Amino acid sequence: MSSPSTSSIESNLESVRSRVLSVCETAGRSADEICLVAVSKTKPLELLKKAYDNHQRVFGENYAQELISKAQDMPPDVEWHFIGTLQSNKANSLVKSVVPNSSSLTIETVASLKLANKLNNAMEAFEDRKLEIFVQVNTSGEESKGGVFPEDALALCQEITNSCTRLHLKGLMTIGAIGDLTCFNVLVKCRDEVALALDRSDLCLSMGMSGDFEEAIACGATHVRVGSTIFGAREYPVQK
Repeated sequence: MSSPSTSSIESNLESVRSRVLSVCETAGRSADEICLVAVSKTKPLELLKKAYDNHQRVFGENYAQELISKAQDMPPDVEWHFIGTLQSNKANSLVKSVVPNSSSLTIETVASLKLANKLNNAMEAFEDRKLEIFVQVNTSGEESKGGVFPEDALALCQEITNSCTRLHLKGLMTIGAIGDLTCFNVLVKCRDEVALALDRSDLCLSMGMSGDFEEAIACGATHVRVGSTIFGAREYPVQK
């Protein structure tokens, strides 16, 4: 599948939003509970702007430099979600480049206290703001997937909450195994354990992508990351 034309972005978004609404109705949830993260990694700016013109404000990117570049060219009310593996040595430049040029920046892939500390230090430059983060959980056990193991999620969330005052723990995130919906149940259980321990009933769940976002919503997802269904197949850049 190649990238769609700008004219098809509107219909693609409308279709995804309709599917979100439908599954919410079936599950007895409000569609207002669901944040649609339009995953625009490797996509040209014109496609993002077309989505923006169709009321999309939340975008997800996998590569730090690409996000930094796009944030400079997109309107300042965009909410950016970083959903790729973030090297700790890039945390400072990502935060200091994107935070001043956007409505918000959320890092969905925090899986170590080292990275959390780097992000926390970078946010010291912004006294009036906190950085939203998700702790990534490896719910499938696959070596290719990032994240802490479920049994280690609570400890990391506690450490971040206690020591990183410039970060706000938004919730837990996972990239489950393709076709294995039990990964969603694992994340829900992790969230419930963390929520109880930290007295945080508001913790969110970021899970589900183009192929399974409806099932994820049915399992309780609050954030779904949809890319190819909106923008077409990924086109990998030469450099990350």
